[in-house]
Amino acid sequence: MATLPVSPLARTMPDLPALAGVRFGAAAAGIRYTGRTDLVMAEFVPGTTVAGVFTRSKCPGAPVDWCRAALPEGLARALVVNAGNANVFTGRAGFEATQANAADAARLVGCPASHVFLASTGVIGEILPYKKISTALPGLYATLSETGWADAARGIMTTDTFPKAAVRETTIGDTPVRIQGIAKGSGMVAPDMATMLCFIATDAALPPSVLQPLLSAGTARSFNRTTVDSDTSTSDMVLLFATGQAGNAPVQSESDPALSAFAEALDSLLLELALLVVRDGEGATKLIRIQVTGAASDESAQRVSMAVANSPLVKTAIAGQDANWGRIVMAVGKSGEPANRDTLSIGIGGVWIARNGTVVAGYDETPVVAHMKGQEIDIDIDLGLGNGTGTAWSCDLTHGYIDINGSYRS
Repeated sequence: MATLPVSPLARTMPDLPALAGVRFGAAAAGIRYTGRTDLVMAEFVPGTTVAGVFTRSKCPGAPVDWCRAALPEGLARALVVNAGNANVFTGRAGFEATQANAADAARLVGCPASHVFLASTGVIGEILPYKKISTALPGLYATLSETGWADAARGIMTTDTFPKAAVRETTIGDTPVRIQGIAKGSGMVAPDMATMLCFIATDAALPPSVLQPLLSAGTARSFNRTTVDSDTSTSDMVLLFATGQAGNAPVQSESDPALSAFAEALDSLLLELALLVVRDGEGATKLIRIQVTGAASDESAQRVSMAVANSPLVKTAIAGQDANWGRIVMAVGKSGEPANRDTLSIGIGGVWIARNGTVVAGYDETPVVAHMKGQEIDIDIDLGLGNGTGTAWSCDLTHGYIDINGSYRS
């Protein structure tokens, strides 16, 4: 695929300093791409714990199956990620590829294969040339570095136009800790669990029984509220690794008050990474936030917000800078959730256009039109039925999306 122009919504990658207990690296293995990195590896110190959240697709890739089977042990020593070939719908060959590459990494690191986590992203249905990975891994392992994060962020990209990363400094009790993560994603984004591929590490000492609920709750409030095109990938996963090198006091429950700052920082980092993915939506020129209030329940509000976020008519209107609020009404109505046209209110850019089922008297579209010309679009919906609230983030739908996906395999 030809090099794509960088998204106009891109953000500069932050500095990614060394994080105690983690070494990253990237290499060009020639899996699908020519002349660019497409294989990433990380090594974690012994005792590193892990949590994970995976796609709910009923047709998951072989690496997802591998990670789900490995996760109950709660320990991780290595991560291997390839880009360009998703190793999905590849039958026995896909299974054999995971077995071989996990064993390859385990020999290099000196650990059980079940402590190696695998991820793949790219084309579905093509056999993964895993021997290319086997050949490249020893050389890649020899180059792993505590400062290899940025190379890894670039190495997992497919149709992404910019690398995605976030960092948080926080505390557990009185102990300083850091959380650092990278992600990839641009299309086939309606995570329904997490996001395309996202790998986060912290130097905190936390058991899997604490990590897992923190990650699950955080993804529900971030990645699960984003969409680019309503399509859930077969390969989505988020993995969170805790190396324990910060030396904080033991924590046995996610509800421990000492974890409050850490949990807040993790949620913030997850949301930042999720929004970076939406900002890099294929062909996107605008980031859209949909805020729903007054719903029958929070769950209902969330479903309404996602119905609007996924509407092709809403997304194309925003791409055309058209303040066509009737399309928002349409999307609310099709959501299947409780709604009443006579209590419904719609706002764009902080301006209420309709209140209680009718256009606001004296409504002036001028400020709304000006808002539509910007890069970040705010939509507010009040259903007037209850106290439920929900938020979703999406992007516009442009000709660029068609151009990218019409030539994805070429």
